[in-house]
Amino acid sequence: MSERKKKPELLIPASSLEVLKTAVMFGADAVYIGGEAFGLRAKAKNFTKEEMQQGIMFAHEHGVRVHVTANILAHNDDLEGAADYFRELKEMKPDALIIADPGMFMLAREICPEIDIHISTQANNTNYRTFLFWYRQGAKRVVSARELSLAEIKEIRAKIPSDMEIESFIHGAMCISYSGRCLLSNYFTGRDANQGACTHPCRWKYAVVEETRPGEYMPVYENERGTYIFNSKDLCMIEHIPEMIAAGIDSMKIEGRMKTALYVAAVARTYRKAIDDYMESEEKYYANMEWYQSEIAKCTYRQFTTGFYFGRPDENTQIYDNNTYVNEYIYLGIIERVDEKGRAKITQRNKFCVGDGIEIMKPDGSNVPATVRGIYTEEGEAVGSAPHPKQALFLELSEVPEPFDLLRMENKG
Repeated sequence: MSERKKKPELLIPASSLEVLKTAVMFGADAVYIGGEAFGLRAKAKNFTKEEMQQGIMFAHEHGVRVHVTANILAHNDDLEGAADYFRELKEMKPDALIIADPGMFMLAREICPEIDIHISTQANNTNYRTFLFWYRQGAKRVVSARELSLAEIKEIRAKIPSDMEIESFIHGAMCISYSGRCLLSNYFTGRDANQGACTHPCRWKYAVVEETRPGEYMPVYENERGTYIFNSKDLCMIEHIPEMIAAGIDSMKIEGRMKTALYVAAVARTYRKAIDDYMESEEKYYANMEWYQSEIAKCTYRQFTTGFYFGRPDENTQIYDNNTYVNEYIYLGIIERVDEKGRAKITQRNKFCVGDGIEIMKPDGSNVPATVRGIYTEEGEAVGSAPHPKQALFLELSEVPEPFDLLRMENKG
């Protein structure tokens, strides 16, 4: 094994207790979650105190670490509540806190010094002296800015202590603003991205207005769908795991604390297998590349880019495109249990019908085709379709699934 061929952590996002359990079962080494305040995803479902306690317990029972976000850029009015929040977290014992603001960092160090602190990408971590600064303050890990190349990360790795960890994004949505520090949402809607309330105006469609002709909108067409001049493609580094490891990255982070369980399961499972295959042998990793690419393409995504990892994007690798999501599969639900009749209980998420061909997605990487032979309500009534989201149902399938398997169906719409 080469000097830096150290197995990295696979860090997966979770928007809810259900998604956390999915991430754990589908291959996460660690998950990151947010409470109901003080994180940068206010529109995510997030975790109540009770759910966070349950989630930390479930993850720890399966040998998976939990990192909790507290990465807002705090105002004066936030500090008292943040202190109370850190006192609650002290009792819950997560493995790390993700923090961007120096004031929040100081509070956490004072209240729960036994919990590791990771410095968020939101803190603009672009050079090795910044990493050293945080190390000397007591931080365990720093999340690299998304504007860094792998060459820059490799240089940082060489100039910081070996026990300081580097975390870098490997997959997910990119932000057009520097390290995510954006004022567009605040300006247009009054909702502050740096307080967790981003409305994603970078995804909106824009036109040009000439000063002397107010109200006359002149589109600038990039393609037949219009112009999305701030919009970014999604990061995907599934083909570049060897380069990420060679750069000295300790934790590979998936973006997506507002994503579904299906997205989390598909991405976690694919990167888990890719990392494990590469650690076993380079030949195995490259031999399975077509499978990784196929599975990643089944996630919801905007088109892919390698971001800044191989240098500043040029017109051939540029990161701006249309706002259209590619959505090849529909999420039906997670298997909660299988009863004595072999019927699988799910909480239904999207419509499907008796007779439909679906896919049972298993944590081990296999996808099992199945046919829906029967759908039953909790009262035992047979129904022909499942049109009501969040309805509890029992399914008779041609193949018997197991708890934590996911059901999905090809999107033919």
